[in-house]
Amino acid sequence: MDQLGRFIQSDAKARTVSLSGRGLHLLFDVQQEQFTDEPSLGYADAGITFDIHSPRELPHFDGLGLLTPVGMHAQVAIRQLKSIIQEYPWGECKPDKKLRYHRIYSTNGCLQECKARYIQDWCGCLPFILPGNGTECDLLKYYNCVYPAVYDIEMKGLCTVGTHNSTCPAPCEETDYPTTVTYSSFGGENAIKYYSAKLKKTPEYIRQNLVSIDIKYRDLSYKITQQQKALTVSELLADVGGQLGLFCGASMITIIELLEYILTNFCWMCIFLLLKAPEMPQWNNPSHNQATHKEKKKRIQEC
Repeated sequence: MDQLGRFIQSDAKARTVSLSGRGLHLLFDVQQEQFTDEPSLGYADAGITFDIHSPRELPHFDGLGLLTPVGMHAQVAIRQLKSIIQEYPWGECKPDKKLRYHRIYSTNGCLQECKARYIQDWCGCLPFILPGNGTECDLLKYYNCVYPAVYDIEMKGLCTVGTHNSTCPAPCEETDYPTTVTYSSFGGENAIKYYSAKLKKTPEYIRQNLVSIDIKYRDLSYKITQQQKALTVSELLADVGGQLGLFCGASMITIIELLEYILTNFCWMCIFLLLKAPEMPQWNNPSHNQATHKEKKKRIQEC
């Protein structure tokens, strides 16, 4: 992109810097006289909407872009925030989720493809902002079919996000750039004269059409937020096995000790009975009882 906001094709590599604050300076000419948007439909702003996104993802401006009005200078400080989400059941990501028209999976890209499928089925065309190979919708079909279709998709929840079983689950890895934006009026008197002479435009045109944006890193550090598994499968099995082994081991030891106690007492009782059996009178032997009675009678007679 050049200084006046015209997109140019460039194979230049990303610039490496050793200090924060050295970023991208952009100067846009919005050319308000060429605006064709209808104010009655809500298009009442004049300025630049931009988005800070990962180079691996496409920008998304639907309600998420940053707006800088004409005649303003925006200073944008960014930080890199990387999020790593675990797959289900530890997190809500699905590693096997792929997109057809995006190289890298993202929630926004998934929503775009989901909406594109429904709109192409209902309207037979695609808005230029959605991915796909269908015919581009003209202005009449855009207002008569695309708008109602988008409203129907949102009201019926046909394209859901967030959970692992939704249409568009959370990405397993995502890079965001939180921004801090400050504004000031663009151009003092000397700057207005300078740009008027350089661009061959009137000072009033400069104030009504130019937007200046500076984008730079707030610092050279970055932040990583990573979900951790509380228990992996191996740790869970080891934990359950250890608890089960401890429980079963304690139970078996208790059972063995109880059986040992019963058997020991039984053995001692048997030994006691065997040792005491010869000394006990034979009350249940009739012949022995009769002989004993005769002996007693004989002793009495002898006496």
